[in-house]
Amino acid sequence: MPPPADIVKVAIEWPGAYPKLMEIDQKKPLSAIIKEVCDGWSLANHEYFALQHADSSNFYITEKNRNEIKNGTILRLTTSPAQNAQQLHERIQSSSMDAKLEALKDLASLSRDVTFAQEFINLDGISLLTQMVESGTERYQKLQKIMKPCFGDMLSFTLTAFVELMDHGIVSWDTFSVAFIKKIASFVNKAGMDISILQRSLAILESMVLNSHDLYQKVAQEITIGQLIPHLQGTDQEIQTYTIAVINALFLKAPDERRQEMANILAQKQLRSIILTHVIRAQRAINNEMAHQLYVLQVLTFNLLEDRMMTKMD
Repeated sequence: MPPPADIVKVAIEWPGAYPKLMEIDQKKPLSAIIKEVCDGWSLANHEYFALQHADSSNFYITEKNRNEIKNGTILRLTTSPAQNAQQLHERIQSSSMDAKLEALKDLASLSRDVTFAQEFINLDGISLLTQMVESGTERYQKLQKIMKPCFGDMLSFTLTAFVELMDHGIVSWDTFSVAFIKKIASFVNKAGMDISILQRSLAILESMVLNSHDLYQKVAQEITIGQLIPHLQGTDQEIQTYTIAVINALFLKAPDERRQEMANILAQKQLRSIILTHVIRAQRAINNEMAHQLYVLQVLTFNLLEDRMMTKMD
């Protein structure tokens, strides 16, 4: 006789213990299931625990997504999102560089999960990250030469966590300071910047421009197409893709009086030649995202040319 539809058979892991095979009744509250699991391992304070997928996603199980659990799923008993967020909020402020680096690495990974992200944001975590970007880079400036790999990794994980947290759409883009925008723009404008830092900085600038009129104005003051061109001349297609995405965003959000100016820049033979040589004719296949961004750029350019064609001459 097949098991009831509301019963799923799973394995649950806990560090240092043998996995438990368990039948989960989907009609029972999740808190009751977690208490049952904790009792089986003699763990007190079950409210401080949660279940998460044991695969690479590590996403938390919630009342909203618990129906996605299938027979044979491997779960992990772990600290609750609120506990985890509180611990990481403290760990990323550690005075130990190694501890801070490890904490930022964990934060960058966990921030993909909206359940954790909400808890970290509730602790004003995004403000903490922006402060770290604004001031932390200055604080370690003198140490860069002797600890450059560590510095680069810290900044990369900080920006990755920021991007992942903002991607959930919980916090408005209108809340960021000019100092933060200038700092992100400086990473894009600086030659020889670490690839991962550059990629995330470009992604942040694109989102700022697309999601806030006020931020468009501020970003446009810090970044010009001329400053973006060198990134198109590199060999990293992901960087090229994000660069064209930023150009498209600036073009799309530009007011009418500036759009013509941008169109003139885009129409210059030099820029078209660079895109043709380093992007389209490069010795590698064009990925789907790059193809999409090139299409958007083409449409934006053609639309402007059409407007000019339809304009009556005096």
